[in-house]
Amino acid sequence: MKLHRLELEGFGPFLERQVVDFDAFADDGIFLIAGRTGAGKSSVLDGVCYGLYGGVPRYDGAERRLRSDHCGLDDPTSVTVEFSAEGRRWRVTRSPEYERPKRTGTGTTKEPHRASLEVLEPEGWTGVAARPVDVAARLDEILGLTQQQFLQVILLAQNRFARFLLAKNDERQALLRTLFGTRSYEQYAAALDERRKRAAERLASGGTEVTTLLDEAERMIVADEIARGAGTPDVAPGKDDAIEGVSGPAAALTIDERLARVVRAVERMEYRVDAVAHERVVAKAALDAALAAERDATAMRDRQMERQSARERLAALEADAERIDALRAEHDAAAAAEALRAPLEAVDRAQRSLQSAEDAFAAALDAAERSGESGLGDAGVLAQRDDDLTALLARVDEALAAEEDLRRVEAGVAARRVDVESAESRSADVAARRAEAPALREALEARLTLLADAQPRRDVAIAERDEISRRRAAAREAERLHEEREKADLAALVRSDELQRAVEAWSTLLRRRLAGAAGELAHRLVDGEPCAVCGSREHPAPAVGSDDPVTDAEMSAAEDRKAVAAENDRLASDASRIARDAHALAAARAGGETVTELDERLTRVEDVLARAEADVAEYDRLAAERTELSDRERADAAESEELARELADARQDLALQLQRADGLRATVAEARGTFATVRERRDDLRTRRDAVRAVAAAGAERDACRRAAVDARTAFGALLAASDFPDEAAVRAAVRDLAERRRNEAVLAEHDTALAATRRRLLDLELQLVGAPDDPIDLAPVLEAVTVARAEVEAAAAAHASASAAAQRVRDLAQRADAGSAAVARLSDEHAVVARLADTVAGRAPNTRRMTLETFVLAAELEEIVDAANLRLDHMSAGRYRLQHTDALAARGAASGLGLEIMDAFTGQCRPPQSLSGGETFLASLALALGLAEVVTARAGGIHLDTLFIDEGFGSLDDETLDLAMRTLDELRQGGRTVGVISHVASMKDQLPAQVRVTATPRGPSVIRQDSAVSSLT
Repeated sequence: MKLHRLELEGFGPFLERQVVDFDAFADDGIFLIAGRTGAGKSSVLDGVCYGLYGGVPRYDGAERRLRSDHCGLDDPTSVTVEFSAEGRRWRVTRSPEYERPKRTGTGTTKEPHRASLEVLEPEGWTGVAARPVDVAARLDEILGLTQQQFLQVILLAQNRFARFLLAKNDERQALLRTLFGTRSYEQYAAALDERRKRAAERLASGGTEVTTLLDEAERMIVADEIARGAGTPDVAPGKDDAIEGVSGPAAALTIDERLARVVRAVERMEYRVDAVAHERVVAKAALDAALAAERDATAMRDRQMERQSARERLAALEADAERIDALRAEHDAAAAAEALRAPLEAVDRAQRSLQSAEDAFAAALDAAERSGESGLGDAGVLAQRDDDLTALLARVDEALAAEEDLRRVEAGVAARRVDVESAESRSADVAARRAEAPALREALEARLTLLADAQPRRDVAIAERDEISRRRAAAREAERLHEEREKADLAALVRSDELQRAVEAWSTLLRRRLAGAAGELAHRLVDGEPCAVCGSREHPAPAVGSDDPVTDAEMSAAEDRKAVAAENDRLASDASRIARDAHALAAARAGGETVTELDERLTRVEDVLARAEADVAEYDRLAAERTELSDRERADAAESEELARELADARQDLALQLQRADGLRATVAEARGTFATVRERRDDLRTRRDAVRAVAAAGAERDACRRAAVDARTAFGALLAASDFPDEAAVRAAVRDLAERRRNEAVLAEHDTALAATRRRLLDLELQLVGAPDDPIDLAPVLEAVTVARAEVEAAAAAHASASAAAQRVRDLAQRADAGSAAVARLSDEHAVVARLADTVAGRAPNTRRMTLETFVLAAELEEIVDAANLRLDHMSAGRYRLQHTDALAARGAASGLGLEIMDAFTGQCRPPQSLSGGETFLASLALALGLAEVVTARAGGIHLDTLFIDEGFGSLDDETLDLAMRTLDELRQGGRTVGVISHVASMKDQLPAQVRVTATPRGPSVIRQDSAVSSLT
């Protein structure tokens, strides 16, 4: 991964957009991030970390003050990082979450965290993700490093540099676990320990279960022995078969011994089950014999009862013979009359139809007379009257169309009259408007002439108002800047006084230092050794120094205070000069006038402008009215011509409509006759014709019904003469409907069938019961014998079931106990294996090194890190120091396995890292961090890292060691890698001409300036 560009805006100490172009340092390979303390050097690295991961390491666990405190309400906050990974160029932009004042009202509102990710395509930047969660997920895939890994292999942040070297075993384990993702090994150990616990629980549970099963089996055996002692002697076990000691405590017996005694008891219980089964078979045979006797006796009694019932039923059927004979005669007469049913019904239907036809004919004559038609008794008269009415209706229908035309024509005449009146009225209105137009135009022209200069007056007033407003704003700015100038001048005086006092203090210390130089030299003199000034070995009168000598630290502090005061004086002077220049410029823009004078001038000009704008508005309104008047005159002239044509056409149409209406009225009057309308006369004619036709139809129907009645009566008379019935009344009396005939037929058949069946069954019973008494036999003795036999069977079955259940239950308990005992043995072996493995993996005995599985894996990783670190530490320490991994046991049983120690080649002894000096600690930490970066990079899938940052630590090195460290960093540039270093060491500024300088401005926000080695040379 390689960084190309960083943009910061409203982030940390940076207000305006600042840009760092890392590609500009590609040729240099190493660059310095320089600046005063607090200027924001580390904030550059914070921006890189925040852009890639959305977090800043030094704010972990604290308030995240990412947004610049210099930002105003509308100032944006954003971080943009461009980098290359996976062979493509990416750009990520983030804005942090922060509280800002509401744009309207009071209080604050939360601005949400925003993020976007883009990739550079041939056509330009293309969006990939637009939500923080999506951007984070995509960056995890692209970068291949977590934030912790990034901070250990790319961005070696301030105050985190030596943490890995000086960490305790637990702290180092936590960091390595995060970097190498070995928490799964800890989970393996936890899973094994949980498996050990479950194995122990299963072992204890299995032993308890076996003991419980044996206790239950022994209890049931004792209960069965007690029950058999109270039972029949032939099935009870002898004294030799008793279970010795079962009723007493069984603690002294093993599980196998108790199980063997239970098995012997099961064998005795199964013998008793066989004996009880034989008793049940004997009892069941006795019950079968009793049930057979019961069935024979019951069958005999049933046949006796059935014979008695058959005799009674036969007597009842024979007693009903007289009713059956009468019913049979009625049924035969109804069958003979059935042949005459249809002719008789035909006679009745013809008579009913004739009566209905007579009534309909009379009703039709009455209706015709009510409609005005009379004398219709003759068929010839009816036909002639129908033809006359039909011809008259045809002529009236023609007149009906003329009546409809007359109605429409009269409506048209009324409409034409309205059109003529409307056209005449509108012509009069247009003529009146055209007569008033000249006077209105003359008045508008006069008023417009008076307002012709309104527009120039308004333009002059607007220009004067804008100029006065600009001057008034400048005058107000001058008043405000006057106060700031006075404050800046006062601050400059104060800083100047502070500088004077600092210079005087430094001068005083210098004079005291020079005055006490002789005393200081005399203090260093040693008898017999030459003087550093004159070279004499004799010192007869050494000078005496002052009581309060000036030390180098005091001189250095005084020089620092003088330098700070000089810088403050320079900044205050610059601020005073800037304030004076700004005030002079604002006063010049105000034209020398005060705010009060300009306010009065502005009020007067605004009054003039208001009057001019009112005149301009009035002029525009009058001009619009004049234009509207001209348009209306042209429209009125056109409308006058159009109305003249429309009035002539309307009058012509009215005359034509009146002429046609007169002709139609004559035709309609003739067709109406005495009726109000032609339609009423047509309806009357239709009613008359329909009545005539109804009379004709009713007469024809009446004649047809008379002929049908005569024919039906003739046919019935012929059939009656050929039958056995004397007259029509006899036929009507014998006729029965179909349902009644079927009921009679069913009653006769049922009686005949029942009589024959009863006689046959009674004959069979008499033959079966020859010699048997007529009264039914008694079944009580037989039933009593069955009850006794069934009770004996049930008792034997209950005894057998109880003995079988007890034997089966004890047998099952014995089998389960035997299986449980075998399972307990297997669980015991399994528990021993699992427990030993879990204890070893967890660092417990028999693990003599007290190293967990995860620690063992991390120790291998740590050894690789140490090997990689020693390649550089050996060079930077001139072969004196080497890092060593140690798995020695920690004191008081603490966790071990991830220790580090320093091999000192000068003494040949190992010592803890805490014993190193500050510079040595920095060198060892740097070497360890670089080694850690290489190993983590390899573990992260061989990611190629082209950018590295180191924040602080070089100030603790002497010049020679610093030179070694710089050569080590210089080696890191090989392969196109770019290294960024943050440091205050002055000599590094000379060694690293490629620099990113972070400077705090006098107003507070910091700015970034960038110089490469190439640009500095040119």
